Amino acid sequence: MKILVATQKPFAPAAVDGIREVVKAAGHELVLVEKGTKDDMIKAVADCAGLIVRSDKVDKEVLDAAKELKVVVRAGAGYDNIDLAEATAHGVCVMNTPGQNSNAVAELVFGMLVYLLRNRFDGTSGSELKDKTLGIHAFGQVGRNVARIAKGFGMKVSAFDPFVKDEAMLAEGVTPIHSIEELYKENQFVSLHIPATKDTIKSVNKALIDLMPKNAVLVNAARKEVIDEDSLREALETRTDFKYVADVKPDIAAELQEKYGNRVLFTPKKMGAQTAEANIKAGIAAAEQVVANLKDGWNKFQVNK
Repeated sequence: MKILVATQKPFAPAAVDGIREVVKAAGHELVLVEKGTKDDMIKAVADCAGLIVRSDKVDKEVLDAAKELKVVVRAGAGYDNIDLAEATAHGVCVMNTPGQNSNAVAELVFGMLVYLLRNRFDGTSGSELKDKTLGIHAFGQVGRNVARIAKGFGMKVSAFDPFVKDEAMLAEGVTPIHSIEELYKENQFVSLHIPATKDTIKSVNKALIDLMPKNAVLVNAARKEVIDEDSLREALETRTDFKYVADVKPDIAAELQEKYGNRVLFTPKKMGAQTAEANIKAGIAAAEQVVANLKDGWNKFQVNK
């Protein structure tokens, strides 16, 4: 069977080599489309049983063309680039690779924070993270890594996640918080790690930001869609002490940078998973999951039903 790797943003060469080894060892053929268009993916996927993507869109048009497709794996945690309902309708299993990029994303959170708090290394006096309060909005794999690193900085860490038991947070030295409002009210720093779903899109708004203490900093290394950008603009306008940091550049980034200067910080493009280590781990994990699914229907990380 053929397994297609279709990535507009290519994997590292070492990751491709690892994927090829996994696919070959299982007796399958690897098809590689790098820096291609959607049309390139549609042509290549026509006779493939497995598909590996990164942030590439897998929608009805792609799935209609994929007559032999049985499984799609997103090499990463987020999967909002895949139309889950259409995949289900086409009888295609969709999985992600949770945890493979989590340390890379967590490290970037602190890279951005240190850069911001030290005034972008412009030679002026900045501030430290030690003894500051950090609230983690969603305590999944990335959130757990953020907590681990934050404790290394000497921060006071709490988290809100209705799907995680208090005992699991306490075991990692994190204080459980039981409402979103309390999380924002109690923490100078809040780090977002929620997925973009119908319940979370635009859920982070001015009402929450206004609960945050003086000199508040909101960090978004999740998805831009979870932020209400009109509310964000208003919060920056009315709270001159508030700062916003994101690895997911908002649609109004240029406006915010022009008006609020050093109070906002955005990476040029999404950088969370952009490390050699994460790239390799996520790519190989995706290949192993495709192979396992084609062999016996393995679907531990299935995200559609």
